[in-house]
Amino acid sequence: MLTAAIVVIHIIVSLLLIGMVLLHSGKGGGLSEMFGGGLGQAAAGSTVAERNLDRATIASAVCFCFTTIILAIRLQ
Repeated sequence: MLTAAIVVIHIIVSLLLIGMVLLHSGKGGGLSEMFGGGLGQAAAGSTVAERNLDRATIASAVCFCFTTIILAIRLQ
């Protein structure tokens, strides 16, 4: 039961992580440029939205790592 709950959390976190990585603007602009990230970034460098997206991406990556380790320990 606990393993199934962790697997569900792991899948949700992995989908969130994929979405947040795609929203980041890279050298080519990324998907965040579609939502107005390119205009603000050209005017003021790193915007508050980009910094918050960075923080959320790091938090979901840490959660992804924890669920991966927990699943590896539980499924041995």
